[in-house]
Amino acid sequence: MSLNIFWFIPTHGDSRYLGTTKGARAVDADYLKQCAVAADTLGYDGVLLPTGRSCEDAWVVASSLISVTQKLKFLVAIRPGLTTPGLAVRMAATFDRLSNGRLLINVVTGGNQGELEADGLFADHAKRYEISDEFIRVWRASLAGEGGDAGYDFEGKHIQVKGSKTLYPAVQKPYPPLYFGGSSEPAHALAAEQMDVYLTWGEPPAAVAEKIADIRARAARHGRTVKFGIRLHVIVRDTSEQAWRAADELISHLDDETIAKAQKAFGKMDSVGQQRMAALHGGRRDKLEVSPNLWAGVGLVRGGAGTALVGDAETVVARIQEYADLGIETFIFSGYPHLEESYRFAELVFPLLGKGKAAGAQSLSGPFGEIMASDIIPKKAA
Repeated sequence: MSLNIFWFIPTHGDSRYLGTTKGARAVDADYLKQCAVAADTLGYDGVLLPTGRSCEDAWVVASSLISVTQKLKFLVAIRPGLTTPGLAVRMAATFDRLSNGRLLINVVTGGNQGELEADGLFADHAKRYEISDEFIRVWRASLAGEGGDAGYDFEGKHIQVKGSKTLYPAVQKPYPPLYFGGSSEPAHALAAEQMDVYLTWGEPPAAVAEKIADIRARAARHGRTVKFGIRLHVIVRDTSEQAWRAADELISHLDDETIAKAQKAFGKMDSVGQQRMAALHGGRRDKLEVSPNLWAGVGLVRGGAGTALVGDAETVVARIQEYADLGIETFIFSGYPHLEESYRFAELVFPLLGKGKAAGAQSLSGPFGEIMASDIIPKKAA
């Protein structure tokens, strides 16, 4: 199974429990560095950095992590409408050059209307997708060098540029790959026509299959192919019983008032994807396993990706394979707390996926585990 396995940099906070300060930890430069170095060392292919006012700025954080990592790729968001295509081109080209080709672009069109207006973007759902369509056309053309020495000209409904180009081209050609997620009709249309990888949140396999089929058909009409990825949390333990106990523990300090408050806030958003996440559980604790081993407890209070794969390593891999069989190639995982869970997932699941240290990405000449009684080497695991 050849898959891209990503982890997550928790720039919006981290904890052992959802909805409470109990078990929370400071997310500072040192902790973010620990998370990135762990992901790099363990053999994850990349990391996603979230975006929005609830997060530390993704570009600043990702830039601070270039020099402390070696192979790790960074999936960083651009927000059409909140910046200009030309500025986004320079940011992308610079990051790609300084990281030696380790940038991936996450195009984020949706979001909280109130948050967007606070940032100065007064555009409804339809208009945001029109802006994104024009923005990405200019961004792609400028980085690809269309227009030659004179630069690229574009006259759109929302965006106009004359002579757009970059003097310092990106390492990746024709530009760093574009990732994009969205569940609405305009989102599917944009993904099919302009994006390289379509990302879905962790819905049941049948729902994911429908999305993939629709986008494939749309892309084919443009003479294109699109790759696919999925964003999920994961709770993996030595046994499935332990994993389900850990899932219950994660929301053990979460009260009904907090859940209701979060669900009310989600209801004000115009994101179709967020609506689909909320509909999986309806805010109820007794309907959280929405598909075999797919648990929606995270989505009781967390916006965006709200489902987790829960089980022992073999079960988690079986569920991963179900999504892979649909055409998913990239899996973006996370767990609470992110540092410890990055190790747990790598230790339990990577050997079954042929990833990381188990696949020879790193090798040690000495024994694994702690030496006992000065000279007794631990037994090799069965």
